Amino acid sequence: VQLQASGGGLVQAGGSLRLSCAASGRTLSSYAVGWFRQASGKESEFVAAISRSGAWTFYADSVKGRFTISRDNAKNTVYLQMNSLKPEDTADYYCAADSSAQQMSITGARPAYWGKGTQVTVSS
Repeated sequence: VQLQASGGGLVQAGGSLRLSCAASGRTLSSYAVGWFRQASGKESEFVAAISRSGAWTFYADSVKGRFTISRDNAKNTVYLQMNSLKPEDTADYYCAADSSAQQMSITGARPAYWGKGTQVTVSS
């Protein structure tokens, strides 16, 4: 499966963005999908993940209550709604796919499939 993230941009602190992860090659409903981010000079970190059906979601503590992951399997797309953005959310955001959303939430997880990232910059 090929993944492509989009929707990044420059936003002021407190603002919102919605990222999209579109899939091609295979139907996205066959996979759990996660979002990861990497800030300049830092390690990649888990942000959120959603199960194949959408029934289960997992979030990093740093984004709980502010970010919402969802999916539309008919459109082969997963979304990350980001509200109340903070400067520390600035990073390149990547979507990834694998068999288990819970496994993706484990520190150090490396999902099988990755898309190209989209840059999010939050100004103070």
